[in-house]
Amino acid sequence: MSDNLERVGTEEVLAAVTNPRGARTRRGAVTVALYAAAVLLAMGLASLLIVGVTDASPGEVFSALYEGSLSRPSAIGLTLDQAMPILIVALGAVISTRAGMFSIGPEGQLTIGALVGAIVAFKVGGPPAVVLPLTLVAAAAGGALWAGIAALLRFWRGVDVVISTLLLNFIAVEALSFAVNKSWLLQETSSNTQKLPQSDRLADSYQITRLGSQPGFSVSSAIFLAVALVVVVAFVLARTRWGFRLRMLGLNPNAARTAGVSMAVVGGSALMLGGAFAGLAGAVMFTGTVFRIQPGVSANVGFDGLLCALIARRNALATVPVAFFFGMLRAGGGFLAATGVPRYLVDIVQALLVLAALMPPIVTALWDKRQTMRTARREAAQHATEAPAMTGAAA
Repeated sequence: MSDNLERVGTEEVLAAVTNPRGARTRRGAVTVALYAAAVLLAMGLASLLIVGVTDASPGEVFSALYEGSLSRPSAIGLTLDQAMPILIVALGAVISTRAGMFSIGPEGQLTIGALVGAIVAFKVGGPPAVVLPLTLVAAAAGGALWAGIAALLRFWRGVDVVISTLLLNFIAVEALSFAVNKSWLLQETSSNTQKLPQSDRLADSYQITRLGSQPGFSVSSAIFLAVALVVVVAFVLARTRWGFRLRMLGLNPNAARTAGVSMAVVGGSALMLGGAFAGLAGAVMFTGTVFRIQPGVSANVGFDGLLCALIARRNALATVPVAFFFGMLRAGGGFLAATGVPRYLVDIVQALLVLAALMPPIVTALWDKRQTMRTARREAAQHATEAPAMTGAAA
C-alpha cells in the first residue's frame, strides 16, 4: 500500500515538473471541485437546520438570499454597497499580514476612522468638494494612528500585535460611545430632552454621490475608489521593492533582517497602512451608506474584511470576488431576516457558507504539506540506502 502511495506521489511530482501548465490546470480543477463540494455541504447542513428550527423550507430560504442579493438591479447595487468597505478593509489586511503583522484590529480601526471622519465632516466648514475628501483622508489617518499604537507597543515594548489590536477594538467602541453622548462633540442636536446616543444625519451635499437611483440600480461612486485601490495594492505588492521587502519579512524575518530590512520600519508601516485602509472603509460607510455615527456603526465589517483577506490567501486581486461574496451574504441575509426567519438563523447560515469558503484552502494546504513530507521521507530513505553503497565502493 505504501509503495503505491509513494509511486503516486512520484508520478505527481514528475508530472508537475515536465508539464507545469497541466499541473496547474489539474490543481485549479481540484480547487473548484473542493469549493463546490464545500458549498453543497454547507447548504445541506443549513437546510437540515432550517427544517429543524423553522417552518420555512430550505428552498424558500435560499431563494430569499438570492432575492435580496442578485435578483434585480437594486439588489445588485445593495450587494456592491455592502461589499465595498469589506474589500477596502481586506486590502489593508492583505498588506499587514503579508509582513507577518497579524492584526485583528480592523474593527476598531474602522470605528475610529468613521469617528474622526464624522468629526471633520460636522466640525469643519467649507464647500463639499473640500470637506468630503478631507473627511476621507482624516478617517484614513485616524485608522493609521490607531494601528500605530499597536505598532509602537510591538516594537517599543514587545507587546504581541494580536493582543494589542484586540484590546484596542474595545477602547475604540468606548471612544465612539463617549463622542456620541457629548453635546459638544457629536451628539445629535435636538430639542428633545432625551437625546439619542448618535450624531446628526450627514447633509446630502457632503455625502458621496451615487450612480443611478432607486428603485433601479444604485451604487455609491466609492466603487471607483475601491477598484483603484485594488489595482494599486496588487501592483505595489507584486512589482515594487517595498512589496518584495514586505513579503520577505512575512516569510522569514531573520533572513529579512540579514538582508537589511528593518522590521520596525517595514512591519510598522504595513500595520499602519492596514489601519489606514480600515479607517478609510469607515469613512466610506459613513459618507456613502449610513450617514450617521452611532454605537455599532462598524457592523462587524472590520472582522469580515480580515476574514476576506484570509480566505483570499493574502492575494489582493482575489479579495474582489471574496468581498462580493460577503456582500451577497449581507444583502441577502438582511432580506432573509425581513421575511421572518430568525436573525440568529441568518447568521448561522452565513457562518456555514463562510466556513465553506475557508475549507478548500485549508484542505489544499494540508495536502501540500503531506506531499512535501512524503517527498522528504523518500529522499531521506534514498540517501540512507545510497550511503552504505558509497562507503563500500570507497573501501
